[in-house]
Amino acid sequence: MPAISGLALVAAALLAMAGAQKILDPAMTVGALRALRLPSSSRLVRAGSGAELTVGVAAVAIGGALLWWLVALSYLAFAGFVIAALRKGTMIGSCGCFGREDTPPHPTHVVLNVGLAFVAGVAAIRMPGALVEELVDHPGQGAPVVLLASVTLYLLYAAYVDLPRALAAGRAVAPG
Repeated sequence: MPAISGLALVAAALLAMAGAQKILDPAMTVGALRALRLPSSSRLVRAGSGAELTVGVAAVAIGGALLWWLVALSYLAFAGFVIAALRKGTMIGSCGCFGREDTPPHPTHVVLNVGLAFVAGVAAIRMPGALVEELVDHPGQGAPVVLLASVTLYLLYAAYVDLPRALAAGRAVAPG
């Protein structure tokens, strides 16, 4: 099992989970797109989110370079969106990726998205088969990979949601 397997699982799972969340509740994403004057209908958001969900699940279930490159491209698009929001200075309360959680764009989001794009790019090169088959075929390695991926997903959630809040709060109380 390639060493990148756990991180690739995290990248694909986070993409799928964010897509599923926005399918269920597209309102925050619609608002974020509108704030940047981008096409922003609920149908459009749900369609794009369905693509995120499909690509994330398919990358794990089917594998192959094309699907992993699509995961990487998705994260690069998210990074571009955050950069656009930061440059424009548009007040966006949240992109909707984590539901109604208040997660305004922050430079840490750019770093995380680029990092996840890199992981998916490495997976595109190093993992020709289905990740799920690797996990099932090697349960002694697969179980710890899934467990560590679950912990990493939780930590990434905190990095996307709580870290920007903590950094903003620290800046607000810093003398100066």
